[in-house]
Amino acid sequence: MKLKVLRNDLIEYLVFHGLEKKWKKASRLFEENIKHPSLETELLEPHWRGIYSFRIDKKYRSLFFIKDGIVEVFKITNHYKK
Repeated sequence: MKLKVLRNDLIEYLVFHGLEKKWKKASRLFEENIKHPSLETELLEPHWRGIYSFRIDKKYRSLFFIKDGIVEVFKITNHYKK
């Protein structure tokens, strides 16, 4: 599955949180196999919205949707907010 190039604000988020290397690994795995076990890709509730997520690491996930076979990441989040 092909990932669309990230927006600048998402790249800045990755840099700020030191996630560049983890993002490169996760995005490579994602493009090779969207269902790779370490990504824990899932369709979020409510399903009708078509929003998915995959794991960057234990703490961060990327939220995305699929349109015309292209994956667009629209948010990178701290999965475990306290």
